[in-house]
Amino acid sequence: MNALAIAVCVCCQLFMVIGQVMLKHAMNAAEKTPKPWRRVSRDFLLGVGCLTVWFFLWLGLLGRWQLSRLFPFEGLNPALIALAAWFFLKERLNLPAIVGMGLISVGIALVIGS
Repeated sequence: MNALAIAVCVCCQLFMVIGQVMLKHAMNAAEKTPKPWRRVSRDFLLGVGCLTVWFFLWLGLLGRWQLSRLFPFEGLNPALIALAAWFFLKERLNLPAIVGMGLISVGIALVIGS
């Protein structure tokens, strides 16, 4: 894989993470009283839009690159979502989660580097 393919894969995964975080924001806002429907709708639509971009980017990547080279990037999802939840949603990360994210990153680097 060349640098452009790796960049597009990472960008693709970022759209997935942003979409998931926006959906979580929408669901958190939907639990409030009174319900801020404008915010819920905006966050929900942004989440769905980002996931749609992710889907079509992923389909494009599947058409151009070997699945054995692409699929390890799916391993970034849990690590990136955990980091986004920590940063944007103020969720806590424990030591095993941090170690796991490090191991995932090393594994992905080993697979795409070979």
